Amino acid sequence: MSVSPGNGATQVAPELPVMIGAVNGVLRSVTVHTKSRNTPIAGVLSADRTQWRSKRTMAPGETYQVTVVAAGPSGTTKQVSSEFSTLKATHSFAVDKILPNKEITGMTVGIGMPIMLTFDRPITDRVSVERNLMVQTSKPVEGAWHWFDDKSVSFRPKQWWPAHTKVKLIAQLAGVRGGPGTYGAQDYVREFEIGRAQISHADTVTHQMTVKRDGQVIRTIPLSAGQGGNWKHYTTNGVHLAMSREDVTTMTSPDAGPGSPGYYSLTVYDTVRISDSGEYVHGAPWSVGSQGNSNVSHGCINVSPSNAKWFKETTLIGDPIIVSGTPRQLDPGNGWGHWQETWPQWLRWSGLRSGFTTEALSVTPVTDHTTRQTDDSTKKRVTS
Repeated sequence: MSVSPGNGATQVAPELPVMIGAVNGVLRSVTVHTKSRNTPIAGVLSADRTQWRSKRTMAPGETYQVTVVAAGPSGTTKQVSSEFSTLKATHSFAVDKILPNKEITGMTVGIGMPIMLTFDRPITDRVSVERNLMVQTSKPVEGAWHWFDDKSVSFRPKQWWPAHTKVKLIAQLAGVRGGPGTYGAQDYVREFEIGRAQISHADTVTHQMTVKRDGQVIRTIPLSAGQGGNWKHYTTNGVHLAMSREDVTTMTSPDAGPGSPGYYSLTVYDTVRISDSGEYVHGAPWSVGSQGNSNVSHGCINVSPSNAKWFKETTLIGDPIIVSGTPRQLDPGNGWGHWQETWPQWLRWSGLRSGFTTEALSVTPVTDHTTRQTDDSTKKRVTS
C-alpha cells in the first residue's frame, strides 16, 4: 500500500494532493482529517477501488492523520495509519470584493454582467487561483477568466449570458497557493441570476437610442451625445454596461476647479452610469431641443427627464448599452468595458483559457457566504 505524503512528512505544500494506492488488493475505506479539528478532506475513489485522491487543497500549518483499510485477494484486511504536516503560510490572501453582490448590483443582473473578484494582496500564482474558481450554471455557458492586474480577475461568457440563467460561483480558495508562502484563507460562494435580455443601442449619428428586450424594440429614445471638438467631450464608442442607477448625481468637471475655465457642477436626475470616466445616460431638460438632432453634451448621453426616469427604472445592472458613431473608443479598463475585447483578446489574459461552465440544474436562489477550510461552522456572512 502506498500513501503520499508519507508518514512523518513535514513542510508538505498544501496544494499537493493526498494520494493512496492499493497493491494486490482494493481500498475498503480512506479517512483523511486534520488532527486539531478533525475536519475531513473529501476524495475520489477509482472505479476499481485501487486509487484514492483528495479533491481539494489542504490547510497550511496543519497536521493531518490518514487511516486506510485495504483488503487483499483472500479477503483479509489491513489497516494503515500515518501522519504528516503541511507548510505554514507566510501570508494569507482573501477576496476584498465580489461582484455581483446584493448591495451594489442586486442579485438579478443583465446579460452582460461579468463576475469580478478583487483580492487583498497581489496574486502571482494566477493559474493555481484560477483553477479553483468554478462557475456553475443552469444552462451550459462557454466562458473564461481574465486577469486585469495582479489583484483583479473577471469571468465573462464568450457570448451574452442566456436570459434567466442561474449562476453559482464557487471560489474554493482555502489553502490555495497565491504565491510563494501565500495561501488562501477561506472559500467563497456567490449565487445570482441573469434577468431578461435587454440591450440598448445609442447611435450618436442618428441621435436615437433603441432599447430592445428579448429581441423586441420596447422604446426608441431621442438623445444628444458628446459634442466632440475636445477629445474628452466625445462619448466613448463601444460596449458599455450599466454600472449603477441613481436618483440624483452631482457631476463636476474632472479637470477644472471652481473659477477655472470649463468648470461646471451640475445636479442631474435619474442617471445610469456606463463608465468610470463619468459617462451616464441621464435626464437633461436643458438639451431637450437638441435631443434627436445634434450632439451638445460633455460626453454623457442626454435624454429627456421622462425618458431618463423610464430608462433608469427599466435597466438592470449589467445591461449592455452599445454606443456607436464616435471616434473615441471605450477602453476595456474604463469601468466594466469587458466586452470591448474580442474573445481571442480576452483569452490572452486567462491562465486556463476557455471552457464550459459546470451545469448545475439545482442552483438555489441567490445567496452568498464564506467558509474557512479549518472551520466546520455553517454560519453565513456577506463578503462584500
